[in-house]
Amino acid sequence: MSDKRPLGPEVPGWAPVEPPQAAPMEGAYVRLEPLDPDSHAVDLHRAFGGHESLWDYMGYGPFTSSAAYHRWARERAGGADPLFLVLRARDSGQCGGIAAYLRVDVANGSIEAGHICIAPELQRTVATTEALFLMIDWAFGAGYRRFEWKCDALNMASRRSARRLGFTYEGLFRQAAVVKGRNRDTAWFSIVDGEWPALREAYRIWLSAENFGLDGQQVERLSDLTRLAGGGGEPAAKG
Repeated sequence: MSDKRPLGPEVPGWAPVEPPQAAPMEGAYVRLEPLDPDSHAVDLHRAFGGHESLWDYMGYGPFTSSAAYHRWARERAGGADPLFLVLRARDSGQCGGIAAYLRVDVANGSIEAGHICIAPELQRTVATTEALFLMIDWAFGAGYRRFEWKCDALNMASRRSARRLGFTYEGLFRQAAVVKGRNRDTAWFSIVDGEWPALREAYRIWLSAENFGLDGQQVERLSDLTRLAGGGGEPAAKG
């Protein structure tokens, strides 16, 4: 009997990748800008104001004043991990959301998007989808092998977004954290580099001007396109 055990496939020529840099990303509908408290905090607080439920699954917030949000932003601006980016809609010029690269593992080529908070004015917009596309596309273009999405397992909106964007469900980490005094089970999703070319083409089709009618309504749904590309798998989520 052979005592040789199975091993994972080799990764020829693998070398550590570079971390993301604090630089703008330009899209047709959105501009991603490195968080600058003096430039962004007032606009973001305006957009988030009165929508306390945005912070239900976050480890911080809601913020009672613009000054309080400015302090939070000042403490986090300029960091490398997490590296915070602000979503500025190109049509209005207003800031309406924030996201971050985090858990940047350059040795193994893994990176995560998190701290995602989108104001109602940018929810369900092409700009927000394009912003996430830009973040994912940069990572795979830079040589990363794995892009992660994690959320509170009770956050059904985030889980639906992950599936729509083509992420594959990987499982549930039970009692992963205590957030604001409450238990958090964490749902894990990912896209890996071999899946990205087909998913990227799905995004390209969805983001094209031809996919939107004169009334702005989409012709093809992104969830349908990413599913055809082989992404977005998850057992039916309860709730």
